[in-house]
Amino acid sequence: MKTLVANFSKQLTEAIAIGSSAKLTHSQHKISNVLICGLGGSGIGGSIVSELVIGNANVPVNITKGYFIPAYVNESTLVIISSYSGNTEETLNCMNLAIAKNAKIVAITSGGKVLETSKTIGFDCIVVPGGMPPRSCLGYSLTQLFFILGYNKIINNNYQAELEAAVKLIDSEENTIIAEASSIAKKLIGKIPVIYATTYNEGVAIRFRQQLNENSKILCWHHIVPEMNHNELVGWTEKNHNLSVLFFLDKDDYSRNLARVQINKDVMEKYAAEITEVYSKGTSVIEKAIYFIHLGDWISIALGELRGADLMEVNVINHLKSKLSEL
Repeated sequence: MKTLVANFSKQLTEAIAIGSSAKLTHSQHKISNVLICGLGGSGIGGSIVSELVIGNANVPVNITKGYFIPAYVNESTLVIISSYSGNTEETLNCMNLAIAKNAKIVAITSGGKVLETSKTIGFDCIVVPGGMPPRSCLGYSLTQLFFILGYNKIINNNYQAELEAAVKLIDSEENTIIAEASSIAKKLIGKIPVIYATTYNEGVAIRFRQQLNENSKILCWHHIVPEMNHNELVGWTEKNHNLSVLFFLDKDDYSRNLARVQINKDVMEKYAAEITEVYSKGTSVIEKAIYFIHLGDWISIALGELRGADLMEVNVINHLKSKLSEL
């Protein structure tokens, strides 16, 4: 897993090449909305991209992380099926429902039933390299989402240059990122991380939470400012030395949100063991998100190593899938 994280920029570069040469076709109908279907490591790209394109997309871009698709899906919907293995049962069900609705379907996968069905039915499919844990392949899926949205003219064409700039950013900052990750991991050892971010960065926060779950083998939680100011903030009433707060912040964020963060910190410092702030780097929303993702991944690796965890092991998930296959 450590090697896979270290090779993130190489994966992004390869993913850009894959997206640039992808053979896609236009819908016969004007696209009125987009639905991204995927779970876990295959689905987190949809969570992140759907937020990053809010200020750019000319139609709604939604996500689903379950067995079913919304009733609005029809022939004018672009449905993106994201399943790294190609065999995710929830996503396969969504795919079949989208086929029945005559939606415009584009898949991102390394093989499995998704690839088989794409060849049988004839819908677009971008094939990425297989054989790795899905959570280590975010660079592939996230990048293809931008290319699919760009090809269908849902977003402008700045995304490729911004992705390329993100590669240069994390390459130039790699040593600094690893050092900061190590420092933060030491603050989190033996603690329950409480992760906060601001609006439109929830996907990044979720990604970090998932990496702590799967790589570091710990529980944690996340919430978003300003929403948490209307509920969770009230829960900060007791001193708890087991809680370590981590804020993912952007100095260019909306001023009212930054003011809220400062007030939140004033409240939380009375109760949490420690509060750490992490600031984004880069100029575009894509660069900043990629930077946060890479830093979060390295934190999960460093914390996992400090805990003596097996970074690759996901036996309980395999157990779940085995039990479900018996039903």
